[in-house]
Amino acid sequence: MGTAWFAVCGVFFVFLQIATAEESPCMPGFESELLIFKVNKKHLRPGTRLGKVGFTDCTNRKRFLFSTDDNRFVLQTDGLLTVKREVVLHEGHRDFFIHSWDSQGQKLTVPAMVLYHGHRHGNNDLNTEHHHNSHTSNSHNHDQTQMDSVTTEDAADPQIPILDFPKSSRGLKRRKRNWVIPPLSVSENHRGPFPHFIAQIRSDEDKVTKIQYSITGPGADQPPAGLFTMDKDTGNLYVTQELDREKRDKYLLKAHAVALGSTGPAEEPMDVIVNVIDQNDNRPVFNRSSYVAEVPEASPRGVEVIQVGATDADDPTTANGIIRYHIISQQPVEPSEFMFTINPVTGMIRVSGAGLDREKFPQYKLRVQAADMEGEGLTGFTEVIIKVTDSNDNAPLFTEPSYAATVEENKVNAEVVRMSVTDGDEPHSQAWNAKFKIIDGDPGKLFTVKTSETNRQEGIITTAKGLDFEKTSKHTLLVIVENEVPFAISLPTSTITVVVTVKDVNEPPIFEPEMNTVFKKEDLAVGSTVVRYTASDPDTARKQKVMYKMISDPAGWFNVDENTGEIKVRSEMDRESSLVKDDKYTALIGAYDDDQLPATGTGTLVVVLEDVNDNPPTIEDRDIAVCNKNPDSLLLTVTDKDGPGFTSPYSVSLLDSAKANWTARMNNTKTGIILTMNRELESGTYSVGMKVFDNRGLDQTNTVTVTVCDCSGTDVKCLGKIAGGSKLPVIMGILGGILLLLMLVLLLLLLAKRKKPEKEPLLLQDDIRDDIFYYDEEGGGEDDQDYDLGVLHRGLDNRPEVFRNDVAPVFMPAPVYKPRPANPDDIGNFIDDNLKAADNDPTAPPYDSLLVFDYEGGGSEAGSLSSLNSSSDGDQDYDCLNDWGPRFKKLADMYGGDDTL
Repeated sequence: MGTAWFAVCGVFFVFLQIATAEESPCMPGFESELLIFKVNKKHLRPGTRLGKVGFTDCTNRKRFLFSTDDNRFVLQTDGLLTVKREVVLHEGHRDFFIHSWDSQGQKLTVPAMVLYHGHRHGNNDLNTEHHHNSHTSNSHNHDQTQMDSVTTEDAADPQIPILDFPKSSRGLKRRKRNWVIPPLSVSENHRGPFPHFIAQIRSDEDKVTKIQYSITGPGADQPPAGLFTMDKDTGNLYVTQELDREKRDKYLLKAHAVALGSTGPAEEPMDVIVNVIDQNDNRPVFNRSSYVAEVPEASPRGVEVIQVGATDADDPTTANGIIRYHIISQQPVEPSEFMFTINPVTGMIRVSGAGLDREKFPQYKLRVQAADMEGEGLTGFTEVIIKVTDSNDNAPLFTEPSYAATVEENKVNAEVVRMSVTDGDEPHSQAWNAKFKIIDGDPGKLFTVKTSETNRQEGIITTAKGLDFEKTSKHTLLVIVENEVPFAISLPTSTITVVVTVKDVNEPPIFEPEMNTVFKKEDLAVGSTVVRYTASDPDTARKQKVMYKMISDPAGWFNVDENTGEIKVRSEMDRESSLVKDDKYTALIGAYDDDQLPATGTGTLVVVLEDVNDNPPTIEDRDIAVCNKNPDSLLLTVTDKDGPGFTSPYSVSLLDSAKANWTARMNNTKTGIILTMNRELESGTYSVGMKVFDNRGLDQTNTVTVTVCDCSGTDVKCLGKIAGGSKLPVIMGILGGILLLLMLVLLLLLLAKRKKPEKEPLLLQDDIRDDIFYYDEEGGGEDDQDYDLGVLHRGLDNRPEVFRNDVAPVFMPAPVYKPRPANPDDIGNFIDDNLKAADNDPTAPPYDSLLVFDYEGGGSEAGSLSSLNSSSDGDQDYDCLNDWGPRFKKLADMYGGDDTL
């Protein structure tokens, strides 16, 4: 009976399960909403198995890709959770998340906790069993799954993951955007053998057709090509060689599935991410092979000395790249072997022990280690040299007990005194360099003290302001000296007294005020007083007389009284002068004393000139042109040099001579004159006179020259002759034509003279005759020579003081002489004809009267001609002339020959 009842209950339970399964469809996900893994110790070593994670994607798959956000743990494809790196449960538990993906690529996450067995979490006792429903349950309660840790030996070898192409519906339905393929992980420096199988790509279409697989992307068919390959038949993905995470930590590939014999893809390309898992294959490397630092002696604990730093090429998010620092050794080890400490995380070295003494141990050498794996892995080393510098344990001391100096008054930046100190600290260090300060005796800040640039143990006092002998003739300063850094220990400071005596000098008188501004009308009468501008002598003890003079008066408008400083008008002032700027005229007045070397002070007198109505209005447009037909009115601009109040509104009145042809009125603003032609005028130039008045009635007659042109409207064009206009252009044109004609005639004469014909030779080539020279004789020369007719006029013409009483006959006709020929070739005929006329001219000299000949004077070197002997019988022999050559042949013929001739 009991057996039958048990069988009935079993059958009922099976049907109940079937009914429940039909009512509750499969939902992908983890078996619980919270996974708790209990352990019995806080220190978990690498390889410790914590338990298995239950997960389903509602398919027949038993292995999946898992990941966790805590790199201390790793999950195998069968869900086995193991410790990857050493874990210490300081708080009794560690929380993290576990991720996986369903068949559609949806990422699913569940919280997980590793809990120390003796630790209570919340108010629940974890030793109490918690029941949980199946992963197919529709319960909304937060389930918990408790798992005891397992040993390392119980773990099974992980299987290779299988990546399925995402399922997509037929038609135009798009794949879900949040579909993500879990990444693959490959450890760097894998030893092989290669090619190494890392995953399989599979398409559901391979159940109905033959599928060929391929992979593309960087590392496959792109540089660095060949790292990954895929079997086209099975979809197996291989890595062909060792990977180096430091070169590239991730590869993004695309997997392709193509049906054999088809031209299109069987599946959409699938992204495959291969993460390169870091291995601890790089040692930490310090930034420098050695470091040098300084620390003052007697520094207290905690003083920072220097920070060292190292880098590790491994993944900084893992222990492979996490560096810790440690001091390995210290030399010397006195006074303590722990004089310095280092922060293991930051690498900052600080003073740890007391007793740093430069005089005993001036330098320390530290050997510092940097190790990865949080101080337990690979190591690197560097050397740190720490120099102990001198501290300020000696106060500077003045070399003199006191100083005295004398400075002339009124000098700024004048050197007063130089003070020297000594210091027992290390030379040229901050503890040795001196710093000076005036602590008493200078309430007015008249002095400054600074350290010399060339000698850091010398202080220089200078004047910051001019000293005044009349106020204070002596200053007593108290100066203190310190170092650039505070004393390391309590030390007394050194002080000194400096007595400064002020030397009196002759100072120039001082005007009060230095700039005196007065207001005067510009028409102030000559001789009137402008102002009494005086100065006082600061040298009160000298009792000197102050006198005045004019230093600068550009317009020459003022005089200054030498004794009183009274300034009067010398010449009329003009506000409209170019020397007046903004109604202000500036003059410089000098005040000097009667010292042996007078000192002169300067005061500035600014006279603000008030305007008066002394300038009549003036028309600016004096020359204008207008058409005589349909002319437009002319606008004339009126200006006035006076200021506001004495200018516009203006008024105008035409002179009687202009009223017949013109009218004038003011424009609307009363600042311009509108001139209008009354009737049509002949073209020409007209003078229009008018009186222009300002608003105070001051007037001036202005004459405007209007050129009336023969045109119409506003387009003024003066093309024809203007009646009554200027004839200067015409006259200039005529004169220019005449001048051009004269130049042309002169040019023709010059060309004619240059073209003079050549004379034919008068002598044959074989006729030998000497040249005829001029011997101051009257008459012409040979025919072949150019005749100088001026020779014919020599004689008494050159002796105006000699007179002759020639008496010309009267009532006798005179012959007609031929004029001088223009052609020089006719000069011979001219002479012959006029000679014959002269021979027969009864009116030509000599007359029958007293003749006067030129007198050569007495004392001739030649003897008297009467001394020459003449042959009374005529027997002179002239035959010798025949022997003298052809030149004397003519004389030989005349005097020689037969006596009977």
